[in-house]
Amino acid sequence: PSEMKAWRQYIIASRRLLDALDEDLAGHDLSMADYEVLAQLSDAPDRTMRMSELASVAMISRSRLSHRIKVMEKAGWVRREACPEDKRGYFAIMTPKGWKAIVAAAPDHVDSVRNRFLDVLDKEDQRVLAEIFERVATRVKDIEK
Repeated sequence: PSEMKAWRQYIIASRRLLDALDEDLAGHDLSMADYEVLAQLSDAPDRTMRMSELASVAMISRSRLSHRIKVMEKAGWVRREACPEDKRGYFAIMTPKGWKAIVAAAPDHVDSVRNRFLDVLDKEDQRVLAEIFERVATRVKDIEK
């Protein structure tokens, strides 16, 4: 019963949280997937990343990322360029319009994360959760190998 309760509460809370965060970004015409891609690009040197690396750090499959990038290109937030040294590879590059989009959305997103997640945790809860999910992520990654 305790295992089932822990698992079910995780599933319910995580789905509700992600749905709410996604809904909160809708006013900026962004999805959580768009926001994560833009956030990763905003932190990258020259706001540029190889598509394969971006898929990995944004935890999106390559095919899903390719679809998201097409949508984001139409919105003018990113552009793709072929890698000069690897003709099969591509870079995703954040445009000035993409930078403006994430700068506009970030304060609302941070407020949403704080109100919906962080404010219900004290510092010890945050530390424990970080340790727990680091162990879970490591286990999942080890099993995938």
